[in-house]
Amino acid sequence: MQHEHHTHEHHTQDTGTGTHGKVTWSTAAQATLHCLTGCAIGEILGMVIGTALTWGNLPTTILAIALAFVFGYSLTLRSVLKAGVGFRTAFRVALAADTLSIAVMELIDNGVIALWPSAMDAQLSDALFWGSLATSLAIAFVVTTPVNRWMIGRGKGHAVMHSYHH
Repeated sequence: MQHEHHTHEHHTQDTGTGTHGKVTWSTAAQATLHCLTGCAIGEILGMVIGTALTWGNLPTTILAIALAFVFGYSLTLRSVLKAGVGFRTAFRVALAADTLSIAVMELIDNGVIALWPSAMDAQLSDALFWGSLATSLAIAFVVTTPVNRWMIGRGKGHAVMHSYHH
């Protein structure tokens, strides 16, 4: 099983730096891609709903961020529940596995959108809306991958989730 391989990989070497093992960039990128998937679903859905309802920038952004967390946690929750873990424990695992990763991703993603000229005022039919959103998510992925690598190397983040896939 792929997840078991990654779990063992996380803990194979003592690097002497207080980490739990050597973590590859590929492992970190996979964890970030998992996070990005949930974030992007929630972020896009929130932006689409807020824009379609002609909400202002602040309520649309708040909705998008809230939905990014909901969908990000939901993907992890689903995986951990499949492993036979009770809901309360699975929920705690999802919080531990994803909170920092989602927070960093949302900070970067929304920061890029806020700083991009006219992006906050773009409509669903505008190429600027979709282009700035795609670019901001790509930048968030690049920035969040080292964060996930650092967390996994210390037995945190997605390393917590992977321990339930044995």
